[in-house]
Amino acid sequence: MPALTHKFQFRRVVLAFVATLLFASVTAAVNKTSDTAATMVPLVNLLLDEEGESPPASNGVRVSGERRVWHRITLDVDGPQLSETSTDNPFTDYRLDVIFENESERFVVPGFFAADGNAANTSATSGKVWRVRFAPNQSGRWRYSYQFFSGEDVAILGGGSPVARVHGLSGSFSVAPSNKTGRDFRAKGRLQYVGERYLKHAGSGDYFLKVGSDAPEGLLGYADFDDTEHQNGTDFRVKTFAAHVGDWQTGDPTWKNDKGKGLIGALNYLASEGQNAFSFLTYSYGGDSRTVWPFISGTERLRYDVSKLAQWEIVFQHADQLGLYLHFKLQEQENDNGSSGLDEGEVGIERRLYYRELIARFGHHLALNWNLGEENTQTTQQQKDMAAYIAATDPYDHNIVIHTFPGSQESVYRPLLGNRSELTGASIQTGYGNVHRDTLQWIEESIAEGKRWIVANDEQGGAQIGVPPDLGFEGYAGQDSNGNDVNVSQYNIRHETLWGNLMAGGAGVEYYFGYRVPCTDLTCEDWRSRDQMWDYNRYAHEFFTTYLPFSEMTNRNDLIGNSNNSDNDGYCFAKVGDIYAVYLNDDERVSLDLTGVGGSYSVAWFNPRTGGALQTGSVSTISGGGERALGNPPDATNDPDEDWVVLIRAQ
Repeated sequence: MPALTHKFQFRRVVLAFVATLLFASVTAAVNKTSDTAATMVPLVNLLLDEEGESPPASNGVRVSGERRVWHRITLDVDGPQLSETSTDNPFTDYRLDVIFENESERFVVPGFFAADGNAANTSATSGKVWRVRFAPNQSGRWRYSYQFFSGEDVAILGGGSPVARVHGLSGSFSVAPSNKTGRDFRAKGRLQYVGERYLKHAGSGDYFLKVGSDAPEGLLGYADFDDTEHQNGTDFRVKTFAAHVGDWQTGDPTWKNDKGKGLIGALNYLASEGQNAFSFLTYSYGGDSRTVWPFISGTERLRYDVSKLAQWEIVFQHADQLGLYLHFKLQEQENDNGSSGLDEGEVGIERRLYYRELIARFGHHLALNWNLGEENTQTTQQQKDMAAYIAATDPYDHNIVIHTFPGSQESVYRPLLGNRSELTGASIQTGYGNVHRDTLQWIEESIAEGKRWIVANDEQGGAQIGVPPDLGFEGYAGQDSNGNDVNVSQYNIRHETLWGNLMAGGAGVEYYFGYRVPCTDLTCEDWRSRDQMWDYNRYAHEFFTTYLPFSEMTNRNDLIGNSNNSDNDGYCFAKVGDIYAVYLNDDERVSLDLTGVGGSYSVAWFNPRTGGALQTGSVSTISGGGERALGNPPDATNDPDEDWVVLIRAQ
């Protein structure tokens, strides 16, 4: 933990003193249901800051974190003294689950070995602290009870013997409403799959559209995380994010004497640009980046690096507070099977433990998806088994998706639709001009099978280019590293990829960086390389969330004469009779078919290149009853790069 300022130390001392006095009067009542306990425990809880820890309860359980809805609450208890390399493996041979319940909810949350409880700062590899993290979804009193067993491979196979002095512990605490506002996900609640095309915040009821970065894939191969290196034992491709150290702000988290500023600053920058998502591999041994694994070594897959994972958690917690969705890509394509694949592709002890450890340590985060793997090539049965195990282990039922090669969508996605798997979405990789078509296809296919998928575009274009950097960044002038002209511009991607996905009813986009342009998927450490693209994302996101009831709208390209959805020059998104958004790629003008609907409609124009307020074109109102011309935009110049969005609303 970073050194505390004198002012903050004094505050902690005062709060701890007051809390101790109050706690002494209610300790005996904490685990009872008396009115006194129900009234006074919240007072103690709310005196504690986000890092604060209450004195141990009479049962020895230490509860830390502010007891509020959607906040991370941590329960620690002293158990067997072990190390990452003990003969008794603390990861396979011990199974901790804590049941949290109130009058209407019950969560079985897996726990984990936390060494000395402060490994992010001490780099401890041994200790006796066993930890569980919980993010409650309701205020009021929550009861907890411990289930703790030991035995060979008990974490995976179950069974075992109860661990003395811990198994059976129980208690309770009270939870107040969240006090957060703005981008902080704790103000909105957990993102949940609700059977629709979009994830929904359980607290605020808002639907979520993501915009952000899919690169660099080796983001967690970060120099300030303990024991991070390239698998050849060097710092090759290990990240520092030096370009973003200046984006770190006073009060932001660090660890071990101010480590972490580069990556924390990078997240600050991404959020400042209005982005709300980023992705990362959690296992890339044998792949392209070859710098990321959660284990004590790249090949020791049953022993976990406690301090490294605790440092990951600091970054993920900061992301929650910035409103950044965590896209967990659970493995690189090269990790699907073979020598660098967990259980050589099967769902055996290695893979089950891997999923359990990630869920136990990070599943409490409010906005995330579990992606079975980048460009996944495992068998359909293996994919089903992976999704099923994650769904059974994750107490919060996060979105589960899969990513695959463009030419493999049919063979991979179709057998997983509907009730044939636990998948709730697709992470699409495809060509720029195919994003709209492919997004629409898998939305419609999933609806036909009875379970709507969350369909996002997370990789676009060829591997060489992806989303190119801004012109001028590191001398980029529209040529690749071989001197060849790049045949795609950020304009094309804004049109075909960003608006292509959103106007199909897609869940949003993340941008892949190609390996023949500056700041690649493997090397990028400066998100300012795509500063202009983040602006385009922000404008689109603001339009959808400000003007459209997008969760109630569907793609209706047929209303502008694009019935086969093959023409990327125009998209229509509509709630028929109420509101329509028409995206026009260039100086083409279209009519909107209002046959069968009456009334009058206002017509306004939105500039996806600059954002800003709605503008007035040559036509301000139209009436229903047939095809109606939408007129010209405010400053029509016949420039083929001038795309516009027309907003038509019932008056």
